[in-house]
Amino acid sequence: MRYLLISITVLLVGCASYPKKQKLTVLDTGKQALSIPYFSNPETDYVYKAGIDVFDNHFSGLLIVKKTDENTHRVAFTTEMGSKIFDFSFHENLFTINYIQDDLNRKLLLKILEQDFRTLVCENPTIAKGYTLENNSVLEGKINGETHYFYLDGTGQLVKTVFPKKGKASITYSFSKINSDIAREIIINHQSFNLKIILKSI
Repeated sequence: MRYLLISITVLLVGCASYPKKQKLTVLDTGKQALSIPYFSNPETDYVYKAGIDVFDNHFSGLLIVKKTDENTHRVAFTTEMGSKIFDFSFHENLFTINYIQDDLNRKLLLKILEQDFRTLVCENPTIAKGYTLENNSVLEGKINGETHYFYLDGTGQLVKTVFPKKGKASITYSFSKINSDIAREIIINHQSFNLKIILKSI
């Protein structure tokens, strides 16, 4: 009986939701909204020096993000000499591959890159709940139907987004050196896939 109780306890802990595992406290503040400004200005070309480590390969170059319409962003990654590595367009729920290098043209990788950059350019995720953690706010919402957690600092700026799986962080998007509504440094780190993206604004 004791071993049965221990097994049930382990199972329940393993299946706990992300908020419970992170010890988030629910906020009852009514309907909430989140506006993410980092890639929201159509007058700005967002240019980053980029490093992408995937499949034990390292790619470096420039990542350019441009808001081309009300609900449309274009994301292109090139070498510093200007040769394209990939070029994507995002329009609401649509994802268009304008170009992808042959050695990166893999179905699973494209799906992951789509999720990563869709998360980056999303401006108004649908917020369902609010939490607190150590005097900071954490909002639970959806991007393209997938649940994410948005961590805000004391000033209300987004400093981290987490995409969870099985109650744990699967992908972490960290935003730092924020100035004039631009995150000057962004790190995307996958816990369950060999992919890391580091972006530094130039």
